[in-house]
Amino acid sequence: MDLLRIRGRRERRVLPGFGLAMGFTVLYMSLVVLVPLSALLLNQTGLTWSKFWDIAVDPRVLASYRVSLGTAAIAALIDTILGLLLAWVLVRYNFPGKQLWDALIDLPFALPTAVAGVALTAIYSANGWIGSILEPLGIKAAFTPLGITIALMFIGIPFVVRTVQPVLQDAERDAEEAAATLGSGRLRTFLTVILPSLLPSLLTGFALAFARGIGEYGSVVFISGNMPMKTEIAPLLIMSKLEQFDYAGATAVALLLLLISFLVLLGINLLQHWTRKTAR
Repeated sequence: MDLLRIRGRRERRVLPGFGLAMGFTVLYMSLVVLVPLSALLLNQTGLTWSKFWDIAVDPRVLASYRVSLGTAAIAALIDTILGLLLAWVLVRYNFPGKQLWDALIDLPFALPTAVAGVALTAIYSANGWIGSILEPLGIKAAFTPLGITIALMFIGIPFVVRTVQPVLQDAERDAEEAAATLGSGRLRTFLTVILPSLLPSLLTGFALAFARGIGEYGSVVFISGNMPMKTEIAPLLIMSKLEQFDYAGATAVALLLLLISFLVLLGINLLQHWTRKTAR
């Protein structure tokens, strides 16, 4: 009986020093994440509930949220599809220059966002390389929500590729070969065998790209044109209010953006948890 108790205690203590590690984790999260976020909730800017509501329902603020959330969601969705294709090519095929293309995926991580914004604006403007081709077709990219979406796609694609790529590398092909042996076509094998195992990582990549897109500023501020009610993003509105010393307004916009982002990411995480549970 005593031996069983000792074994039970050893099984529960899988990680040595769990208490110390957990305490350090909580301390780190508190200092780096929780304390800065909780500072927004401290009423040091004269922000009352009535004033918060007035700012939250202001047409300009609502328009900035629609632009930020809408473009971030569309960009993350497109990145999820393109990221899956890029990860598939990098994992399943060998071709000249593969290592170079693999390294280029991480370029948005290293490139300053302001540099990316200036480069994208120059390329997609009416006189740019791509913009001059789109302009005769009646498609205006720069200074429109389309340009914002393109910028967010650029900075979000590495999150999807680097999330899906390890899963594809570790995936065993026995199930694919068995499906092919049983007469399943390539499309059916992908949809019924491969895609369910990739779905959790795809949701993770989507969530990371979406979260990055919501708060992105440097690469968007140039190509958006910053037109209120049309192409003004929420982070830019926060900066504008700070420059006007409207700290209460900036705090209200930041709080509402934080709340919306948290609810969206929480929903995605719950869906991801349900997907993994169902897959098991």
